Amino acid sequence: MDDKRSIRIGEDITGLPCVEPLPGACAMIIFGASGNLTRTKLVPALYRLSRYGLLSERFFIIGASRTDMDHVYFRNAMKKNLMDRYDLDEKGWAGFEERLFYIPIDYSDSRSYRGLKRFLEEKEREFGTEGNRLIYLATPPGVYGQIVEKVADSNISQGGGWTRVVIEKPYGRDLESARVLDDTVHRHFNEDQIYRIDHYLGKETVQNIVMLRFANSIFEPLWDRKYIDHVQITVAETIGIENRAGYYEQAGILRDMFQNHLLQILSLIAMEPPSVFESEPVRDERVKVLRALRPLPLDSLSEHLVLGQYEQGRIDGKEVKGYRDEQGVSPDSTTPTFAAMKVYIDNWRWNGVPFYLRSGKRMAVRSTEVSIQFKQVPHLMFEKTLEEKHIGPNVLVLKIQPDERVLLTFHTKIPGSRICLRNVVMDFSYREGYRGVVLDAYERVLLDAMLGDDMLFVRSDGMELSWSFLSPVLELIDRRDGRAPEVEPYRAGTWGPERANRLIQKDGRWWRNY
Repeated sequence: MDDKRSIRIGEDITGLPCVEPLPGACAMIIFGASGNLTRTKLVPALYRLSRYGLLSERFFIIGASRTDMDHVYFRNAMKKNLMDRYDLDEKGWAGFEERLFYIPIDYSDSRSYRGLKRFLEEKEREFGTEGNRLIYLATPPGVYGQIVEKVADSNISQGGGWTRVVIEKPYGRDLESARVLDDTVHRHFNEDQIYRIDHYLGKETVQNIVMLRFANSIFEPLWDRKYIDHVQITVAETIGIENRAGYYEQAGILRDMFQNHLLQILSLIAMEPPSVFESEPVRDERVKVLRALRPLPLDSLSEHLVLGQYEQGRIDGKEVKGYRDEQGVSPDSTTPTFAAMKVYIDNWRWNGVPFYLRSGKRMAVRSTEVSIQFKQVPHLMFEKTLEEKHIGPNVLVLKIQPDERVLLTFHTKIPGSRICLRNVVMDFSYREGYRGVVLDAYERVLLDAMLGDDMLFVRSDGMELSWSFLSPVLELIDRRDGRAPEVEPYRAGTWGPERANRLIQKDGRWWRNY
């Protein structure tokens, strides 16, 4: 048995300890183990969890995919990637790779799964994992349903302990396909066994949204339509499609970023306080927000949605290709790589408050942030004495990546002046005053899946509601209906097409661009 059920991973400047639960014994099977996600995210995250002492000694990993290789080749490929990207501790890696195995598999062949099951059971006896199994689907989405069926038919889903299945996005490509996949998964797994992953919910600052609101009495009383003018959520990337044309041409920015990441962040920002900080009450409140989203008006969609596609430009001083020049992209593609959207939440707290959502590839900077802009003061008593007649609003900024911070802008008098105001910023770095381990997004969600904590995962009704909101719009775009907004070009290294600025400026507001 494990010697302890929790481990101290750090402390704040007062010496207050931070303790992390330690997961018990389990086996992890990664389908799609030869792919980019396993190489760049999953194995590095598992290796670091091992180094932090956050994995049970009775834990091992089996990678499975169509690529023909053995254990040694797989381990060396994973090690090379770690050496290229991170500081690799040779002693730590030696202990980790002893738990890392690989089995080639044909996703459509039942015999492959029977071979995987025999190897799995052999290693379970060796490591003493008690039949606990974590199954991770990191394959192309088109084979999710097939793998789930074969896993069930071969009894890999029945180990004698607990079994959980983690499914990467995209979970379907529209409402109908998401429902078909969900029906397949639910035939073989209960909802409490299904972990639909959105790694953005694993980011520290996203989780801090809940703590910031509900653990501080100075914020929650102001968190509504009486005090907040509008909310901006931006996920800007400087990268292009990274040799993923086959996926991206079918997805586009709305399926890739809005259906999951942006709507999930919005649900955390706008949720009501749960009765207790536990998985189901928190997910209940997130789902209520998605249920209250006002449908986008299809007959006047251009007033609420702007689409764009990047052209050749400069990023970090280097020339980069336009989207249509990327390998595998159709030369007349109309796939959007940028979208800006204005949405409303029809409930008591947020009635009339616009939420502006924006995401794009090849943007000016890499940044994910939430900007909460408060209303102007109701009466400016300094108007006759100030040279500057306009005083900017107070803004609370939650920077999610790459620099995790919380910023609050407010106004003070300039020293020495009679009455001159300036904007100042109260700036909190998330890691300030803390000594110890900080888990990244994939480390967090992998650890939670092993612990059986599904708070940061998407529930079935939340998944369906987000698709229900976007699917009518996606249908118009896919069939190039005249009501759908045109996909406008924007130069790489900018903040998107000019119409995105007009979307917010016609309401007398401006994007926060840094």
